[in-house]
Amino acid sequence: MLSEAEDLWDWRQKVANLYHDVRFHPHPPAAWRHWCETRAGLCRDHPQSPIEPADRAAFDAPAMFPYDPAWRLEVRLAPAAPERLTLGTGADGNTSMRAFARTEGLRERLHGELTLYWIEGYGGGVFLPFADGTNGTETYGGGRYLLDTIKGADLGAARPGGRLLLDFNFSYFPSCAYSSRYVCPLAPPANRLPGAVRAGERLKGGL
Repeated sequence: MLSEAEDLWDWRQKVANLYHDVRFHPHPPAAWRHWCETRAGLCRDHPQSPIEPADRAAFDAPAMFPYDPAWRLEVRLAPAAPERLTLGTGADGNTSMRAFARTEGLRERLHGELTLYWIEGYGGGVFLPFADGTNGTETYGGGRYLLDTIKGADLGAARPGGRLLLDFNFSYFPSCAYSSRYVCPLAPPANRLPGAVRAGERLKGGL
């Protein structure tokens, strides 16, 4: 168990360091390439990879849509309607989270907005899962994550004036997309967008 805990600690540290590099990189496309390459290496080689051990030798890298600066969007944040969700996460029990902000500025392009959730419990963290029109055909059917700060996936806090940068090029599959060992919280109804987000991680063979 000590070795497993050490491996997980190392994984979390590497992910946190990766997102630190992304946040402070002056050139977004280069930051994205660094993110893709580092994630690929972690998925192939790290003991805590969500890829099943028997599949890692043949695994090259997560498939990605080409980087598109048009999916680097700045939105306004408004208070969210009161909502508290409890989601089952398998052997880990239940995860409780509450809505704390709602985007303003995505509707024209995606025909909907997104709710940001605060995961409750010790420490807490921001969680932004979403589903969209590509799910099940071009991307994982259960949706994708953009922010999960408890796990280190942190693209940066809200800016002055209540604005937030959402770069969908950095959206990624939850671990349950790769292995049945994981039970992941997925996008609630409030975060299911009718529009198609062709940015971030995609299914292999989708392009």
